[in-house]
Amino acid sequence: MYYKFSGFTQKLTGSGPTAAYNPQGLKPGVPVETPTMVFASPTKVMAEAGATVEYMGANKVPDLQRLFQTSDGVPIHLKRGYPDRLLYRTTMALTVGGALYCLVALYIASQPRKQ
Repeated sequence: MYYKFSGFTQKLTGSGPTAAYNPQGLKPGVPVETPTMVFASPTKVMAEAGATVEYMGANKVPDLQRLFQTSDGVPIHLKRGYPDRLLYRTTMALTVGGALYCLVALYIASQPRKQ
């Protein structure tokens, strides 16, 4: 059985499947034409049948797979060099600093007030 919310009684009431799937009289919209693909759109329109298609960006996935799958003893989160090390060390410093700040705040909050 299908249910829908009744605006008059403010409760759930039984209904048919079309009323339950299309509440308040809304009908599903069918697009008039199919949308163009975003990721496979060439930068140039093909004028001839034999023309080559140039895409907006190069596929970097095989290069990144090759980089991340090498077994050189470097952890995966540091494989891309200096920017990864900088982000890692910044994250660790902020984590340790935040933990110390929390401990200091707890210590100050646990002390009784002096009158």
